[in-house]
Amino acid sequence: MTTPPHTASTVSAPGVTAPAAATPSVTAPTAGTTSAAPAFGSVPAPTMVRSDVIAGVFGTPQAVPTAPLAIHPFAHALHYGSACFEGLKAHRGYDGVVRLFRPDRHVTRMRRTAELLCLPVPPAELLAEAIRAAVAANLDIAPAAPGALYLRPLLLGMDPNIGAAAAPSEDALLVVLASPVGDYFAGGVRTLKLLVETDLPRTTPQFGEAKAGANYVMALGVTRRARAEYGADQVLFAPGGDVQETGAANFLLLDDDRIVTRALDGSFLHGITRDSVLQLARDLGYQVEERDIHVDELLAWDGEAALAGTAAVLSSVGTLVHEGREVTIGSGEVGPNTVRLRDALLAIQRAEVPDPHDWMVAVEG
Repeated sequence: MTTPPHTASTVSAPGVTAPAAATPSVTAPTAGTTSAAPAFGSVPAPTMVRSDVIAGVFGTPQAVPTAPLAIHPFAHALHYGSACFEGLKAHRGYDGVVRLFRPDRHVTRMRRTAELLCLPVPPAELLAEAIRAAVAANLDIAPAAPGALYLRPLLLGMDPNIGAAAAPSEDALLVVLASPVGDYFAGGVRTLKLLVETDLPRTTPQFGEAKAGANYVMALGVTRRARAEYGADQVLFAPGGDVQETGAANFLLLDDDRIVTRALDGSFLHGITRDSVLQLARDLGYQVEERDIHVDELLAWDGEAALAGTAAVLSSVGTLVHEGREVTIGSGEVGPNTVRLRDALLAIQRAEVPDPHDWMVAVEG
């Protein structure tokens, strides 16, 4: 691309102690290359960042070698589910600069999840600094496009008390992990098959917007059965005919004029990719409708469908399985509107075009 890159705000991670040594077993791609990009989430970066939380007070984030965590077997997180996480990416632009994508929104969402789970809520600036520090410590292994450096902030309740089922954990551990990842579609872009589940919800309504492991494991059994019985990639949860989301991504309907997706409420995850795609759709002249979608409308839709999420960005849905019957969405192929919106978002993330919404934050070592 010849368009000048957006001049993103540049931040480093002051006050973060450097690790004594890197983990020797870690293999990662050389910066600026794509050939050695690993499978998504399978390779740990050599450095992580941690903050120990004592009586609700977060300690200064420290950069340390990525290594197993020492956790007391009585720790609250292991027994009562006081654990949550985030997932975001840092992208190496065509100019070589590594930039985080919308870290402020991920910080806000993790703080909201911690609040819902009655965990100590990390101060916004401390959490943002820990994320920046994890990127800065691993800049050399951040892959070039189409790869990225994936960040996984993790918050665990650490009170060593197996009798505390009715009490929140005041001690906690905040860790920011990093992993160099390759192209999610390394085997080629393809459409997905979704099983429409109209009986079971993805999760409990009061915790739907929490990014916590329990919400993902609740969808795992249903998804495994859908794969075994129908060859489905994911399950689209639509309890009582009310379309919500899949086990790992938000759901959208698209055509040449509009984008339709469920309005935000507490029953499902408020995706940052979803929000970004909707904003870009408005910029490009699409009409955006955030409202309820019934299964009947879904099955009759004459257009495209897609899943939005951090890992794959925007993935086309080609087939639905409803009550044992396969229904083709549109042509059944990857749709042009899905490609247009995905490419528009990737171009911003890779600094190939200006960043009109100031989503990207550059990181220095």
